[in-house]
Amino acid sequence: MSNLILTKIHLRNGIWRGRLTGPAAAQPQIEVRHLDQPVPDVALTATGTAGQWDLAVPLPPRALADGVQVFVILDASDQTRLGDFTLIAGEAAAHDLRAEVELLRAEMDMLKRAFRRHCLHTPPP
Repeated sequence: MSNLILTKIHLRNGIWRGRLTGPAAAQPQIEVRHLDQPVPDVALTATGTAGQWDLAVPLPPRALADGVQVFVILDASDQTRLGDFTLIAGEAAAHDLRAEVELLRAEMDMLKRAFRRHCLHTPPP
């Protein structure tokens, strides 16, 4: 089991960034996988603080596609999962968003009806 902790910083300009902290004196070996394939050009650099490294994961072009894309970040020494991140794009995202909006509209309509009923049946003060 790994003693490393991964904290997300941000995803910007096609690069996911995080901070890795742990008791290791030597730089850990990190592996990032997408569709069970290793992601190339992953960079782990020391921050200048003992036990801290910055992780940069460039998004491969093959990952920019419709649907849900999951990236898993592993400690390569023992294959312990340190974290993951997900990209959602294309039709899958649009469909999910439309469904959420429709659900919110239905809930708002239900609340409006309940409020109107309450107002009709509550005597004035």
